[in-house]
Amino acid sequence: MAQTRRSKSILAACCGAHVVQDGLGAALYVLMPILAQVFGLSYAQVGMIRAANNCASSIMELPSGVLAERLGESRLLVFGLICACAGYLCLSVSTGVWTVFASLLLLGTGAGFQHALSSSLISRTTGEPGRRAALGIYNSSGDVGKLAFAGLFGLATGIGIAWQGVVVALALVALVAAIAVFFTLRGTDVAVTHSSTSHQGAVSMRGDWGFRDRKEVMALCVSVFLDTAVQSGFLVFVAFVIAEKGVSVHVSAFAVVLTLVGGIVGKFGCGFLAQRIGVRASFFLTQGATALTIMALTISSPVAAFLLLPLLGMFLQGSTTITYGAVSDVVRSDRQSRGFALIYTVSSLSAIAGPTIFGVLGDRFGLDAAMLAMALVSLLAIPPLMVMRTGIEDTALP
Repeated sequence: MAQTRRSKSILAACCGAHVVQDGLGAALYVLMPILAQVFGLSYAQVGMIRAANNCASSIMELPSGVLAERLGESRLLVFGLICACAGYLCLSVSTGVWTVFASLLLLGTGAGFQHALSSSLISRTTGEPGRRAALGIYNSSGDVGKLAFAGLFGLATGIGIAWQGVVVALALVALVAAIAVFFTLRGTDVAVTHSSTSHQGAVSMRGDWGFRDRKEVMALCVSVFLDTAVQSGFLVFVAFVIAEKGVSVHVSAFAVVLTLVGGIVGKFGCGFLAQRIGVRASFFLTQGATALTIMALTISSPVAAFLLLPLLGMFLQGSTTITYGAVSDVVRSDRQSRGFALIYTVSSLSAIAGPTIFGVLGDRFGLDAAMLAMALVSLLAIPPLMVMRTGIEDTALP
């Protein structure tokens, strides 16, 4: 009973950190147009600043997983939240493009100390059969933060509160979250040090990364890369697709919100689905359904498209819970932080490549062709995961 309560408190702390970190990142969608107006930023400068933020987060994913083996996940989770707090405090007193750039670089660095660390901590402290469901809850909590923070930021600035005041309030939220995570997760890093010491011999024989089968890890990385490319590309271009159906730009932007709402449900539910029918079967179902609903969206009327979006979001984003949950099946327990860091790094790189590639296709052949390409890539993500055997349940597929 004590272990169960401890696991729940760890899950709650990790979810809280996820809500805050992803929420702070999503608030930038609302903040960037304001900053562009205040500081006279060009589109190129806006793109450069946002790219710096995303790249800092991507670059820090892998080092955070390695550092966790020496310093522990909880310390680094707190460090990431403090970096986010500092980034927003610096942003509140920014005077020009370079101080905005530095602030968002610091904010992105803090965001890199979260996904792999929390996933590793949850996976290590939650045994079967509840591990996949716990990761699903954690995965969906980030989207809750995105919707809540972006919505509240837009509401606060919309009723006349100065953007600097809202930014300071967000910094204080990050600081409170850091304090809460610190006290909740005290003592959890002892197990990391202990585990690393007890498996020292295994590490030297099998390699520092703890892969049970390198081919299976590579297969998982390929599936994650293709899956994330579709997710990121779709979220970037779905509003444009809806607008091409004759819907106004302001209304079509709501398509992203509907997709994210469906994603929350999908990320939460797919953890239980994978736990029930197995990784391979659940991934097969979600990717197949994603491809079908993307094709249906392309040819549907505006009203039907809006009705399809929450359902599409469930399949489109729910698959991440399935693939991230499979990390524990192919990486030893004493190297979980590295395994999750690797997967999240692959996902981050794909989130940069996906919109670029599908954008080029859209310019050359039209958005409908780009959407059909996304449907095809969703199906291409299935075969690599289907050949995985180590630790993967085969309850539904031969």
